[in-house]
Amino acid sequence: MLHNVTNAFKWRLIDTQEEFEEIRSKLIEEPFYCDRKPDVSCEDPADIEYDATRTWVIDKPNIPKTPVGFKRKLVLRKDFSKLDSYCTTPTGKTYRTRNEIALFIKENPEYKDVSPSDFDFGSPKVMEDTIPDYALKKPSPNGSSKKRVKTPNGDVEFLSLVSVGQTISGASLPKSLCI
Repeated sequence: MLHNVTNAFKWRLIDTQEEFEEIRSKLIEEPFYCDRKPDVSCEDPADIEYDATRTWVIDKPNIPKTPVGFKRKLVLRKDFSKLDSYCTTPTGKTYRTRNEIALFIKENPEYKDVSPSDFDFGSPKVMEDTIPDYALKKPSPNGSSKKRVKTPNGDVEFLSLVSVGQTISGASLPKSLCI
C-alpha cells in the first residue's frame, strides 16, 4: 500500500489477496496509513520502490471484494497494452463478464446470495513508464506505433496498484496475477 509521508510516497506490501481486497474495497472511507500494518510506522523505509524493474498497474479504489470462493484473475496481454479480467467460480469455471456470472448464479442456486454487481471486470491501467525495455513498440500495418510486442525474455514481474492515495499490493508472478 502507498502512503504519502511529508510528500514522500511509501509503498507497503500487503500479505494476502484477501487483505488487499478488504483494504481496496473501503479505501475511500478508510484510507490506508502505514501504521495500520502491525509493527510498521510511517518512519520505516518503504517495502518496495516504484521503478521500472517490474511492470506496475493502477487499480480503482472501492472495487467490491470478490465473493468468498470466487477468484479475480488479471492476465497481462503479451503486448503489455492492458490486463484482461476474469472471474473463476468455486466450481473452477472461468468467466469474463457480469452477464456470464449472472447466468452461472441462475444455474447454481446455492450462490443465490451472490449478486453480479459483487464482481468487477474492470482492467487496471498499465503504467507506461514501467513497461520493460524488451516490450518494444512495433508499428502496426496502419502506421500506428502504439502496438507493443513482447520479445522472448522470461517471466513478467508486476504489482497491482490502487489509485486515490495510490495503494499497492502484489507479487512477482509469471504472466498473470490474481487480485
